[in-house]
Amino acid sequence: MFENRIKAGELLGSRLSLYKESNSLLAAIPRGGVVVGKAISDMLKIPLTLVLTRKIGAPGQSELAIGAVASGGVIVRDEKLISDLSVSEKYIKNEIKEETKVMALRQKKYGKCTINLRGKQMILVDDGIATGATVKAAIAYLRKQKVNKVILAVPVAPKDAVEELKPLVDKIIVLDTPDDFSSVGQFYRYFPQVTDEEVVKLLQQ
Repeated sequence: MFENRIKAGELLGSRLSLYKESNSLLAAIPRGGVVVGKAISDMLKIPLTLVLTRKIGAPGQSELAIGAVASGGVIVRDEKLISDLSVSEKYIKNEIKEETKVMALRQKKYGKCTINLRGKQMILVDDGIATGATVKAAIAYLRKQKVNKVILAVPVAPKDAVEELKPLVDKIIVLDTPDDFSSVGQFYRYFPQVTDEEVVKLLQQ
């Protein structure tokens, strides 16, 4: 159980001390991941940037991810789940369109990321992983940017998601992989929703 996102970030930062003041970059997934990422960035003196992603929710079950989108037109799909739920292509296309609009609005609020990621060693962080859909989209985005390495670091994730993500990254660091997993928030004592304003403030500090 983590006290809050800042404390979780500090614990992760301790595990990432090898990268202190290195030529690595931190890439956080908004919004909650930015709080975790900022704590790590402050500890290790590593620049913080963002990877914008949005989950594609299943029809009538918005929390159930059938895929995700990331900046730069990146799309990942859970083909098995799409097939099992008989989700139409029309629905998926509409959702991709809507979520891309949301990402564009957030990008406008957060400001343009001008950091060149090519050849960089990236540490990708979030406040936790549930299905792994948004993290997969973030990894795909980073690979598209021709980064050198991707190190995924999160406080908590289910074991099956970790096993699924291992082949996609160069290294994975997860502080807790509980058997009984229903949501990321259950492993935090204090887990408020992070606002866009908070994200902007953290990026400006």
